[in-house]
Amino acid sequence: MQTFDTQNPPFDRLTHDEIETVRAALDIGYFPPGDTIIAPGDRSDCLHVVVKGLVEERDGETVEARLGPKDAFDSRSLVHGPAATAFVAAEETLCWLLPKPVVFDLIARNPGFAAFFYSEISRKLRSWDRHDRDGVDSVLRARIRDVRTHPAVFIEGSASIEEAGRLMHERSSDTLYVHEPDPSGDPARDRLGILSGTSLVKAVVLEKMPFTTPVREVCHFDVVAISPDDFVFAAVIAMTRHSKRRLAIRESDTYVGVLEDIDILGLVAGNPQLVPGRIDQARAVDDLAPCARDIQAQVERLHRQGARVEVIAEITSDLNRRLFAKLFELIAPSSIRGAGCLMVMGSEGRGEQTVRTDQDNGLLLAHPVPEEDLDAFRADFTAALESFGFPPCPGDVMVKNPRWSQPIDAFVAQIRDWVMAPGEDGPMNLGIFFDAVPVTGHHALLDRAKTALIAMMTGESAYLSRFARAIDQFEGASAGVLTSIMASVGVGSDEIDVKKAGTFPIVHGVRTLAIDTGVREVSTVRRIGALVEAGLIGSDLGRELPSALSYFMELRLRSQLAAIGTGKRERESIVRLGELTSRDRDLLRDALRVVKRFREIVRNRYHLGVY
Repeated sequence: MQTFDTQNPPFDRLTHDEIETVRAALDIGYFPPGDTIIAPGDRSDCLHVVVKGLVEERDGETVEARLGPKDAFDSRSLVHGPAATAFVAAEETLCWLLPKPVVFDLIARNPGFAAFFYSEISRKLRSWDRHDRDGVDSVLRARIRDVRTHPAVFIEGSASIEEAGRLMHERSSDTLYVHEPDPSGDPARDRLGILSGTSLVKAVVLEKMPFTTPVREVCHFDVVAISPDDFVFAAVIAMTRHSKRRLAIRESDTYVGVLEDIDILGLVAGNPQLVPGRIDQARAVDDLAPCARDIQAQVERLHRQGARVEVIAEITSDLNRRLFAKLFELIAPSSIRGAGCLMVMGSEGRGEQTVRTDQDNGLLLAHPVPEEDLDAFRADFTAALESFGFPPCPGDVMVKNPRWSQPIDAFVAQIRDWVMAPGEDGPMNLGIFFDAVPVTGHHALLDRAKTALIAMMTGESAYLSRFARAIDQFEGASAGVLTSIMASVGVGSDEIDVKKAGTFPIVHGVRTLAIDTGVREVSTVRRIGALVEAGLIGSDLGRELPSALSYFMELRLRSQLAAIGTGKRERESIVRLGELTSRDRDLLRDALRVVKRFREIVRNRYHLGVY
């Protein structure tokens, strides 16, 4: 007989004395094949942990999950109420049995153990994150006020650069705030700039400015501020997004200090805030290739050191967009730079991409440009990205495809065709485009196209139903998770495609509701927030959906990095269930339940049962 594994979640959260309590209370149960261990509507009187054999969780005729050794069940019928599903022995099965009173006592005494029994995946993830996360993630989630920063030192804009240099020396500060009064005398319209020692040296040595030059002519007035209560990861993202080496620290309306990149240089793995500078310094397309490799290295390094997948995705998206913008600047002829809006779409547009996947980009033009300019740009831009490691899009959603790089009037007409045409390509293309964000150029062009799309589809139930129908495209992927039904999406019985089973139904369902209600947010999480505010999604589901999405993104990132390591990119979203811990399998079941619940809401709203 096997000994009880105290390292198996949630028992790994218990103290030594609590473990001894468990061991003393354990019993063993035998269940022959076909035996119903817990029936729908019953309340369990103990927690079951599979020792040997196989247990199926069944919802009517559907097998929702298969539970093997070390898997525990059913926390819901033990703690929250009658069982909603049946648990049936699929073969001869032995289970450890932990009596309900002992479980309740441990829940009351140990918050980490209690997290296993939360009905909401969001609460489970929060509790386990607090227990498990360390390394760079703990640094990223430190507050700015807990990091070494520099005091705020002020100088008037009329002061000379010589005076500024002396003040820096006296105060041992490399950064000064520059106060520039408004000529009207209205303090509310005064400007505040930042002057660094580096800018001072450049002004004197490189530009040969006189020492009497007012500092207003040397400083930068595009100040980016954060709060002392912000997290370090917010500072890293702000530095990355705005290409800043220094951030102002503002508390209420008062500037209280300065945070420099060197202050967090040793805290954050790989220092992603330094990559924008390398991109900006590129003078040729070939100079950007190392930057693209740097971005990928940031993903691997941050994940290895425990950073949250949402933080990794946001940093990566900002860096990729900066890379694309610089490539556009280097490649695009003046005719296209003057008339164009470069956009990215799909997961790149939503800010939910981590590892480089397919290119999803396009170009809108305010007016026609010379055909030879456009042809050359299409070919060169796509080829450059491919050389950087961004694979071509199988659906050809790329700048090189004339469908995705054309004047705005023609593109809006094409949107109308996608809405009206009966084919399957229309809804797919509309979904990809609705996730678009501008990278550089005339942002108003993209806004105009999206406004047209929303106007065409808002309130049009037939169009919206056809668009929403894609949520059922991979329905089998989650209807029988952990079972042979996974073969319906091309993977084995012990595997799951987390993109098809989890990420896509959430992303597309939320996208459909966003179009329906005119929500202009692009990230899935922000769309969910807007839909909760609009009353289309309940607050509880509004908490569960982002948590489930985050978990699917984390699982997929692990698979993507493993696929890169083995060279099997085709398996970048495949998770082998046998390689997951019992805790991860429990979280996966919870996340897929959220997907199932959300899918039913979308199916009912758009009457998908008639198809």
